[in-house]
Amino acid sequence: MTNNTVLRGVRYLLNVSDEKLKEIIALGGAVVKHSDVITYLLKEEEAGYVECPDTVMAHFLDGLIIFKRGRDESRPLPPIEIPITNNIVLKKLRVAFQLKDVDIIALIEKAGLSLTKTELSAFFRQPDHRNYRVCHDQFLRNVLKGLTP
Repeated sequence: MTNNTVLRGVRYLLNVSDEKLKEIIALGGAVVKHSDVITYLLKEEEAGYVECPDTVMAHFLDGLIIFKRGRDESRPLPPIEIPITNNIVLKKLRVAFQLKDVDIIALIEKAGLSLTKTELSAFFRQPDHRNYRVCHDQFLRNVLKGLTP
């Protein structure tokens, strides 16, 4: 999924304003202008659309974790992970929303798909691990849709 699609999906999920999205990105350690956030939220076919860079998305995902769970003052902000992949987005959403394996499996089953714990754990492995599995757009879309009330 594109960074813009993930940003729009999480904004809809949280039901927050553009200004709040800007604040969440700032929690992750980046400063963006309000006008930039607006252009990131536009759809590709709309005038003024700008692709959300991986650095902004990485800071947004880290800020989302802090927004949902609070900041651990004893630790510095973690280094950002670039490039952003669906696997990284899934991992960060899992942490931010405190999802257990059974929670993610239940979200996927709501979409009419099936998944075992072993298949799910493959998404969270290191890319060089032999059991690593790429998270495709449709899977991530179903997780986001399942999280939406």
